[in-house]
Amino acid sequence: MWRYVSGRQLDGFRQYKYSAVDTNPLSVYIMQPIWNKIIKIVPLWIAPNLLTFSGFVMILVNYFLISFYDWDYTASGTSPGLVPTWVWLFSAFTTFCAYALDSIDGKHARRTQSSTPLGELFDHGLDSWATSIFVLSFFSVCSRDNGKTGVSVYTMYIYLSIVLFNFMCSHWEKYNTGVLFLPWGYDISQVVLIAAYLLTGVVGVEVWQKPLLFGYYITDALVILLIGFSLFLSFPQTLYNIHRARLKKTLKNDSLYEGLLPLVSPLLLFILLTVWVVLSPGNILAKQPRLFLWMVGVAFSNVICKVIICQMSSTRPELFHWFLFPLALVVCAAISGLLGWMEEVVLAMFTVLVTAAHVHYGVCVGRQLSEHLNIYIFSLKKRVHE
Repeated sequence: MWRYVSGRQLDGFRQYKYSAVDTNPLSVYIMQPIWNKIIKIVPLWIAPNLLTFSGFVMILVNYFLISFYDWDYTASGTSPGLVPTWVWLFSAFTTFCAYALDSIDGKHARRTQSSTPLGELFDHGLDSWATSIFVLSFFSVCSRDNGKTGVSVYTMYIYLSIVLFNFMCSHWEKYNTGVLFLPWGYDISQVVLIAAYLLTGVVGVEVWQKPLLFGYYITDALVILLIGFSLFLSFPQTLYNIHRARLKKTLKNDSLYEGLLPLVSPLLLFILLTVWVVLSPGNILAKQPRLFLWMVGVAFSNVICKVIICQMSSTRPELFHWFLFPLALVVCAAISGLLGWMEEVVLAMFTVLVTAAHVHYGVCVGRQLSEHLNIYIFSLKKRVHE
């Protein structure tokens, strides 16, 4: 087992205390009462991490099922669509189940008195990956641009980048304040996703192909709302919370350099990816949108997982994530024309490498922390030292 977590970080995990604030009216007044009822039917012998992982598996199953019918995001661009109706209804079901499981895992941990830093890391680590998968699955609903309807692959890339940026801001905020201010966008996005799948399953993909108002489509409205929500609510709220912590002298990092350090690798990652998208001689994003966007999501998840570990263990994150170096080589080779027709092959190989590395990282970190904390990941039993 590769030991990704340092001894200092392991010691930091033992001192960690969870602190979160949820001010979203949708969550507080509507969803939380629902989750409080659902949690009562969960058997007490089930480990909270099992709930978390089950939700993530459902997200993956839904993604791969949609990918089977719509690999290149064109299946919903025709009328009627090529994706069976039952797939959209199944997507609504799996999204709701994943949403519910992700919302009750922490409650179940407190209910069974099994809350641990490993549980929080497991939850947020899978969330960092699931965030991109939710978005990539949704793109199949609205379809890619076919000259009449749909969204361009470049809009998809921008949309995904904004969503991941919002997720990054939440944990950057917690790195500096020590408090996780639960983003309003999460609950809203889950409800919108479920509604979108149900609407598509009941009415058909045609609903996305007709102008909604003043010549604008539903997808246009969603993009505008996302950008507006990020620029005028989410990011300003993050800056305000950090500023307030500074005034109260509860800021964890007094140095500007230390405070901004977690942003370096994520921003460099997106700069390199954007350069590849814009300057690719073979127009790689248009040729392999699903593969490229999957790679973006996995790479981001690994980068942000390391930030989460540093935040929870009160340690300094690395300046440059190792993914940046092979990615920089691939991007330079691609935009210089050196790869030629091999660009798609190299993308596939790099995607497999990044995904395998991320899975290996997650497995090893989970095992390392479970040994250090003397617990099992998927069981409430304590480890027995021989």
